[in-house]
Amino acid sequence: MATITAFPTEALSESRTNLYAIDPLSDCRWADLVERHPKSSVFHTSGWLEALRRTYGYTPVVYTTSRPETELTNGLLFCEISSWLTGRRLVSLPFSDHCEPLVESAAELGHMLELIGSDLERNKWKYIEMRPGNSGFAVSPKFQPSETFYFHSLDLRPSLDELFRRFHKDCIQRKVRRAEREHVVYEAGNSESLLRMFYKLLLQTRRKQGLPPQPIEWYRNLIACLGGQLKIHLASKDGVPVASILTLAHKQVLIYKYGCSDPAFNQLGGTPLLFWNAIQEAKSSNIRELDMGRSDCDNPGLVTFKDRWGAARSTLTYSRFPGRFPQTSSRGWTGRIANQVISRMPDGLLTAAGRMLYRHVG
Repeated sequence: MATITAFPTEALSESRTNLYAIDPLSDCRWADLVERHPKSSVFHTSGWLEALRRTYGYTPVVYTTSRPETELTNGLLFCEISSWLTGRRLVSLPFSDHCEPLVESAAELGHMLELIGSDLERNKWKYIEMRPGNSGFAVSPKFQPSETFYFHSLDLRPSLDELFRRFHKDCIQRKVRRAEREHVVYEAGNSESLLRMFYKLLLQTRRKQGLPPQPIEWYRNLIACLGGQLKIHLASKDGVPVASILTLAHKQVLIYKYGCSDPAFNQLGGTPLLFWNAIQEAKSSNIRELDMGRSDCDNPGLVTFKDRWGAARSTLTYSRFPGRFPQTSSRGWTGRIANQVISRMPDGLLTAAGRMLYRHVG
């Protein structure tokens, strides 16, 4: 178990000045902390971390001030990414919209990040990146903003009738009713057949976005590692899949993680029907919040779609040490060229590109 020599600090007691690195996949204390900590999410769980490890080869690590053989009282979760293409770095957390520091105070967080940052050169990390949620803790003065996204969260505690009344009348309510009139069929689960139909729609959506899809093995590993926490929701018309979303459940939160559709059938209201059914199922399971995930600030279509569900909008700001100039998601002329190339790729080449590239992105 690695120990990093601590700097003295007045903010923490003498007994909490050492930082220890532990393996969250083998140390059962991490699962215990995730289960009891109010800020934990599905992205902290062993299932999510194991899927990242199996698919992309990332090494998860948790830094804590808790001594060995004692109960964990805090933890900063990262994955170490080693890539010949994009460099070696520490990220909290790859392919995760947010990863809240499980700490007790801003002083504790700052102290722990100071110690981790002191090991930057020795570990040959290009940078350390934090992707916090909305705890209100300032990450650290040394960490500079790198990317900002919009984040939407829908409170599910009101009654179903009250929730439905809050939806946009034309863009949500009427589309749900249209889907019901059109006899759009809804089903949900995590079977291989549902995964294949989801992935076929995902290929169409990613091609339209000018991006390769993540490899299908990623979704298979998520299903294997998360089990019933993961659900694929599918809408079909006359046996033809028209829209699909993938959700993850943890404690009293349902997370919308991925969505896709066939644009030829968008007028049927398949996607609104999927969200409405997912909300009803969540309510029946005493889930209190729908985490609708992050959205690029320069994607007004997606942002407006989430706004129309009555979800509260806030921001997620990622930070890096050493810092860099804040980025937007706009890719300029290089992005436009990539869009044109990807839009013409056959399915096999597109999926191969995703399988090759995503392990370097994180």
